Order: sequence, then C-alpha cells, then structure tokens
Amino acid sequence: MEITFVGHACFLIRFDTGLTVCFDPYKPGCVPGLSDANVSADEVFCSHSHADHNDYESVTKPLDPYTGPEPEVTVIRTFHDDVQGAKRGRNNITKVKSGDETVVHMGDIGCDLTDEQLAEIKGCDLLMIPVGGFFTIDCKQAHDMTNQIDPKVVIPMHYRSKRFGYDQISGREEFVELIGNDEDREIISRRFIAEELPKVKALLLMEPLKILR
Repeated sequence: MEITFVGHACFLIRFDTGLTVCFDPYKPGCVPGLSDANVSADEVFCSHSHADHNDYESVTKPLDPYTGPEPEVTVIRTFHDDVQGAKRGRNNITKVKSGDETVVHMGDIGCDLTDEQLAEIKGCDLLMIPVGGFFTIDCKQAHDMTNQIDPKVVIPMHYRSKRFGYDQISGREEFVELIGNDEDREIISRRFIAEELPKVKALLLMEPLKILR
C-alpha cells in the first residue's frame, strides 16, 4: 500500500491491487497554507458537502485505470457534531477493502461511535482520523476512539500547524503525546509518501504534500 497525505483530510491511497482511492479532496484555496490538490484516482469518496472535503471535480482519472476486482466499500452514516447534526450536519465514515487491505477514513466525525459502527471498522489496517477539535473530535477524543477501533496504523488529519490549517483547530501534538503513552504502538514519521505500511502497530506522522512553498 502506498499512502500520500495530500493535506488537511485528503489522502491518496494506492492499494497493492493497483486500485487508487482519493478521500476528501478540498476545493482550491479553501484550506489556508495548502496548494491545490490536483490528484488522480480511480475512486473518490467525500465524507460530506463542505468545501474542504468535497471537490469531486478536481480529481482526474488515471492514465492507466484500474481493471481489477471491485473494492468492498462500506459507508457509515454519522454526524459532524455531538448534537446529531444540528450544528454541522451529517458525516460519512468510509471503509474501503481492496484485496487483503482495509482502510477507514473517518471524515469530520464529531460524535461517538455506536457499538454496531465500531464493530464494522474495528481492527482495520489503516485509520485516518481528525484530531483538531472545534469542527470535529479533538486529540483526546481521537485517541480514545483510536483505542476503540484498534487499527494497525493510524494517521492524524484535520489539524493545524504553523504553515497550514484553520485557526480554530488545534495541532496534533497532544494526540502524539497520548499515543506515545501507549506501550503497544510505535511513532513513525514519514515525509509526504509512505510506500508501505509499518510492520508494527504504529502512529504514522506524515507531512502534507501540498504545502504552499
């Protein structure tokens, strides 16, 4: 599996089957500090309709399209807030399985998981989860949810750094500190692209590919 952190909540995943999937592409200019996404993928999944997660039109088809078996896709309906969508509406968790690999993108989840929802995604190979708070769950909530889901690898998203992100949300530092106290999970840093999943249970820290230069 090859993982590219495009930026914010946008990822490009290439499964070992050859399938490429883009999650939550953002519209040009809507995420401070990030340049346009400009990615190609066989499949595109957007968690909700907000501009920083929903630019289907920007994602082009690969020159060499995927022709293998159809992936197994499960969409889990949740909420963008903790009041059943009254503030920010609905959110989709998307689970994609291609070959022997399963990835889960949590979108802008802002609520707890039900037992049924947790059972659907528990033990996935790769989990992408927001940590910045305000619009979504925060670092502490994301850590607790990660422990519930127990993925092989988790990547934090939807956070702010000195160079990119919304002012209202936090950085990922508290999430990293909390994970650092988990004896069974290593912390691994990669730049832009991870060509394969770590061989151990890990927190994978990646820098966005599309930071403005």
